[in-house]
Amino acid sequence: MHRRAFLAASLAAAAPPPPTRPNIVFVIADDLRHDALAATGSKIAQTPNLDRLAAEGARFSNFFCATPLCSPSRASFLTGLYPHSHRVINNDKTGLTEISHTLMTWPRLLRESGYETAFIGKWHMGLDDSRRPGFDHWVSFKGQGIYIDPVVNYNGESRQLRGYMTDYLNQEAAAFVRRKHSRPFVLYVSHKAVHIPYLPAPRHDKLYAGLPPFQLTPPPPGDLEGKPMLTRKIGQRIDTLRIEGATPEPAESRRGRPRTPDAVFKDQLRCLASVDEGIGMLRQALAATAQLDNTVFIFTGDNGYLMGEHGLFDNKRVAYEPSIRIPFLLRYPKLVKPGAVFDHLTLNIDVMPTMLELARITWPDKLHGRSFLPLLKDPQAPWRDSFFCEYFQEKAGIRFPDWQAVRTRHWKYIHYTTLENMDELYHLAEDPAELRNRIHDPAAASTLHELRQLLRQHLQD
Repeated sequence: MHRRAFLAASLAAAAPPPPTRPNIVFVIADDLRHDALAATGSKIAQTPNLDRLAAEGARFSNFFCATPLCSPSRASFLTGLYPHSHRVINNDKTGLTEISHTLMTWPRLLRESGYETAFIGKWHMGLDDSRRPGFDHWVSFKGQGIYIDPVVNYNGESRQLRGYMTDYLNQEAAAFVRRKHSRPFVLYVSHKAVHIPYLPAPRHDKLYAGLPPFQLTPPPPGDLEGKPMLTRKIGQRIDTLRIEGATPEPAESRRGRPRTPDAVFKDQLRCLASVDEGIGMLRQALAATAQLDNTVFIFTGDNGYLMGEHGLFDNKRVAYEPSIRIPFLLRYPKLVKPGAVFDHLTLNIDVMPTMLELARITWPDKLHGRSFLPLLKDPQAPWRDSFFCEYFQEKAGIRFPDWQAVRTRHWKYIHYTTLENMDELYHLAEDPAELRNRIHDPAAASTLHELRQLLRQHLQD
């Protein structure tokens, strides 16, 4: 062998192998408040497996969704784009199926780069349950799906099941992890829970029964007076059954369970108990197959939820903190120290660029989000000091109009694009509950001007 060739071969043999790309397990719950877990602030929730995930990894304390609604938020998680760009702007059925078959998602790009990919759970961008591009393994169902004895699409085969939906999704997810994999994998687990009608597994039926009743408290003085959007009169009653493309998807029966605030509140937590068990099953499967520490393990929700704030119960769709703020936990010991807390302003649109960077994939198209991988390496790395979020009115939800909002560390400005003289301004540093609208306060006039300029800048960007 030529000396130069021999030397090159020797150096190649001595060089360490290229680092393996991590597996990614991404678990998302539905309609989950940011403070619904013990690890994120709940005083009553029993979430031991999620708490362990937070303790072994990181908790993002200021993580938000770009739009507080299921379908738009899920599309933003997958694409790194705002709804006005990916076009999944609401839960209305018209056109969402076709749009969601064309989305360029990060699992799709990772599959093109060599990953094995699986989607298990609720797609909920259109009613169609057929496989979307980018997934080798597909287990899903139509629309919202149902909790009890569901029908699922298992790789193109329609299956009538017996049992509880969350249990089935947990079992399928753990079984996928335990398979033999010759390539790194992406497992995207999308739960129906804790969505309406909040039907818990029978074994959790009496969980939290000993707690005092959850009771709604009336909004404090001045709260609703500063929210004319909420208190305005809506003209004539609109029959949504007669609006094209807006027929609401009928909810599964509550099966005789009461609809009182106490019942809804506790049944949400009971549904969460099954999701928490699934996190434990996934961790056990990853550990048993020696993949735990080479897996980026993420848990989050698609949007927040109001449970009485500002007179809104069992609702979302507004720009207030309980609606747009969501939990986000990440375990990856190669980059994240146990128990880390990141308070940076992060968004669901940041997930796609982060996943692409983790998988060492470059993508030429513009994304609205940015990778937070630099923050995991150095919490002092430069980062955004404000963000934009938006909402588009649903035909079936006329109470909540289009809005655009900009939030900084200390302030939030909400602009209702179709209403006059109903905007809102909150000083979050002094008023974290958003009880005092400062929009007409002369002392806040300069801040209002700056935030309006900032909103225009975000829209231009």
